[in-house]
Amino acid sequence: MARCQVDYAGRLTAHLPMATRVLMLKADGSVLVHSDGGSYKPLNWMTPPCTLREGLSDEGAVLWTVTSRASTNGVADTLQILIEEVLSDTAHELGVDPGLQKDGVEKHLQELLAEHPSHLGEGLTLVRREYPTAIGPVDLMCRDPAGASVAVEIKRRGEIDGVEQLTRYLELLNRDPLLAPVRGIFAAQEIKPQARVLALDRGIACAVVDYDALRGLDNADDRLF
Repeated sequence: MARCQVDYAGRLTAHLPMATRVLMLKADGSVLVHSDGGSYKPLNWMTPPCTLREGLSDEGAVLWTVTSRASTNGVADTLQILIEEVLSDTAHELGVDPGLQKDGVEKHLQELLAEHPSHLGEGLTLVRREYPTAIGPVDLMCRDPAGASVAVEIKRRGEIDGVEQLTRYLELLNRDPLLAPVRGIFAAQEIKPQARVLALDRGIACAVVDYDALRGLDNADDRLF
């Protein structure tokens, strides 16, 4: 925990004035800047592969410079954290994480959609399930008929938290020049109206999934309506 000022430069620029914040350095190389608000989403961050160099500013304050090893148009993203005062400095080994345990329906939905990705969009093909990122795995990574990358987040019930989760994945994936541009699909058996509005506002497509139809237990041709 420290009083700090944060400046980000790269594809865009962002400035956080001097204030008290939580600086998190993870074993995978991630650097995240959190405030006391905004729930779980960091104010700014740098994901691996990146390097952190500690130095001093012209005024003698501690200055962290975090540089991404990936670049956009030959320009590397940088995150500069100017530390005025350290309030607390602790380190903990978390060990190996067992991973997120999804409920049975959600896990089965992922398996079924991995086998039949065209249910999410015409011509969609699977690249990989549980596509790894520095902040967690994307449920499905697919390609559309044009060869563009499509990240799919699957929930049993689609709410705002799920849209926020997919937004973070997309922000990270689109920093990779080998993947970008990456668009998103938010898939669920039921999508709450507020979540749908937020998703569409962020350019994320929504797909309502019929679980019984995917399992072959419901034939649309047999329905009266």
